[in-house]
Amino acid sequence: MRISELSAESGVALPTIKYYLREGLLHPGEQRSATRADYDDTHLRRLRLIRALLEVGKLPVASIKKIIEAVDDESLPVHTMLGTAHYALAPEVAPAEPGEELESARAEVDRVVAGHGWQVLPDAPPRAELAEILLRMRSLGMTPDLAPYAEAADRLVREVEMATIPFDGPRDAAVEALVLGTVLYGKAFDALRRLAQESESARRLAR
Repeated sequence: MRISELSAESGVALPTIKYYLREGLLHPGEQRSATRADYDDTHLRRLRLIRALLEVGKLPVASIKKIIEAVDDESLPVHTMLGTAHYALAPEVAPAEPGEELESARAEVDRVVAGHGWQVLPDAPPRAELAEILLRMRSLGMTPDLAPYAEAADRLVREVEMATIPFDGPRDAAVEALVLGTVLYGKAFDALRRLAQESESARRLAR
């Protein structure tokens, strides 16, 4: 297909596609002449991935480039490639003041990870994020119990979310599924919790 047809098929504006080509986010088409190149389904998949990273993941172009490089590097295992995208989705966490409270929160996160047998790198961004959340909760007088939440997360990821990722398919399709699942399932779970909270409040308190 021509670039105009690629634009129509993907829903991505022509100037935007040309920008992605210049930035190296989208691989070049097959050159047919000095003024014409042909594009195929691999370009459609890549545009879907870029849109997922931009619109759902809310990632900057610099982060998207790193993910695209990982997708295109066939020597990288799929797990490493997915990890590049997963870590890019992690929010920026302002470091807390060092001290016993922070170390206690980090130790609690380590216990949760070890208790579920999770294979997680020591410098994984969600570790630091969860420790900061625990620290904040404790500073507000809360006594958080992560166990039921960890159990629910473990079951949902194993039985539902990971089943949506085509590990044996195109690499960019696997990353797209990971990004969409991580962000959108997260939002859906938060909305479901709020619905359940309203219902339980009504059951306990409403007359």
